[in-house]
Amino acid sequence: MEIEIKIDADCSEPRVVIVTDKITDEVTALMKKLADGGPPLLTGYKDDALEILDGQDIYRIYSVNGKVYAVTERGEYVLRRRLYELEERLDKSCFARISNSEIINLKKVRKFDLSLTGTICVSMTNGAVTYVSRRYVSKIKQVLGI
Repeated sequence: MEIEIKIDADCSEPRVVIVTDKITDEVTALMKKLADGGPPLLTGYKDDALEILDGQDIYRIYSVNGKVYAVTERGEYVLRRRLYELEERLDKSCFARISNSEIINLKKVRKFDLSLTGTICVSMTNGAVTYVSRRYVSKIKQVLGI
């Protein structure tokens, strides 16, 4: 993809023009991203206080016993949304569902161990280890391009 920026002193508001020979998935995703504005806010509770969470700080989001938790650099937070709602809100280029109960931040992954038969072991940069469930192995391989 080629990107071009023009500086025009007479321009009062930024304008984006996409020139393409056909609408592809990449163009559609770009249009949607531009139309949405920015990433939606995520909030989490820790010690009876509500905090705004930056998606870049999140390592993983998981569900246990009906509660949803986000693990960040600053600790663990309780989220008041369902996992599928969070999956829809999060940036798909950074976050991936690895099981029915977990979403990981791909930018916080240290390595994927493919040596296990039928599953993938995921080592996070904070030292945590988790596993891709059998049901999601093919989806993760597709995301990784393998």
